[in-house]
Amino acid sequence: MMRAAITGIGETAVGELPGSSCMGLHSEAALRALRDAGLSPGELDGVLCAYSFTEPHLMLASVFCESFGIQPAWSAALQCGGATGCAAVMQAAALVEAGLCRHVLVVMGDNRLSGLSRDRAVAALAEVGHPQFERPLGVTVPALYALVAQAYMHEYGVREEHLAAMAVACRTHAARHPGAQMRAPITVEEVLRSRVIAAPLKLLDCCLISDGGAAVIVSAADAARDTRRPVRLLGAGQKTTHEHLIAAPSLTAFGCQAAAEQAFGQAGVRPADIDVAEIYDSFTITLLLELEAIGFFEKGEAGPAALAGALDLGGRLPCNTHGGLLSYAHPGAAGGLFHVVEAVRQLRGEAEARQVKDAALAYVHGDGGILSAHAALVLGRA
Repeated sequence: MMRAAITGIGETAVGELPGSSCMGLHSEAALRALRDAGLSPGELDGVLCAYSFTEPHLMLASVFCESFGIQPAWSAALQCGGATGCAAVMQAAALVEAGLCRHVLVVMGDNRLSGLSRDRAVAALAEVGHPQFERPLGVTVPALYALVAQAYMHEYGVREEHLAAMAVACRTHAARHPGAQMRAPITVEEVLRSRVIAAPLKLLDCCLISDGGAAVIVSAADAARDTRRPVRLLGAGQKTTHEHLIAAPSLTAFGCQAAAEQAFGQAGVRPADIDVAEIYDSFTITLLLELEAIGFFEKGEAGPAALAGALDLGGRLPCNTHGGLLSYAHPGAAGGLFHVVEAVRQLRGEAEARQVKDAALAYVHGDGGILSAHAALVLGRA
């Protein structure tokens, strides 16, 4: 068991702060996390940020600290794509366990919806492709995930309606969250009828583009006793297998399994012990594949189970109870950190209409790149 706890959380929902800059979204999320933890800005001795498409900078953490008016002893920015949120929580825990910090703020945000044109967004995401072997061929991120989807469907008998079930499950949860970007219910048939982006992925198989920010405060175990409602970090794991899909060792097996095994092993629990899961869902294939690789379902089982309601409240594994990237919001690195925030709310019993009854253990998974980098957390109710 790790000797660190999450003591504060904060987020800025889509449309809540119209016209806010990237740093404005960071600052508001940080202020809310501090209020939640009962801490003052001066008590933060560590800060971890991610990256921004709208306000890129060589030293984004320093830019945030300057803007926020703090001078922490330790600060840095991490870049692990969608895995950055979970990876930063791991890094923050390492800092407090090493005695370098007492309270570390993990804060991320971007205004991709209002701050980027469509062309700039497409161009920025195109940089993910290999400069020699992928980008010149006009590759897109949806096309790369579509390649994974086709391979996985071929190998394990997954059907398009199984992918659609992932989107429907996330939207069902989002309908219960007042801050979700997309709350109108959808059906499997509507997902299947939405326009094709990169076969077999349709529009509703793809994540949102959003404005938003999220923040988490990770504190040393003894310092956490002085704050309100801490959530224990029981285990964590990471695994990177490649960056570009052309170098991936497999199109159907990725590092999510190894990262999850590390986290479960450190926490001393099994997938069957988890009450609620918040799993990265950049595309429906991402969620389906990771549910199976992590060990929540056997290969080929997640889709039929989702169709039967297994991911909803009262189901076998309530998953992405805020709506995930598919329906809650996806403002870049903060999208993955939203999953951590939601897990903490569930363990505190603060999720209101979307609350999982008696949730005591939560699993959170982040995925960066094209299923390239993976970070896993097991959280427990204090």
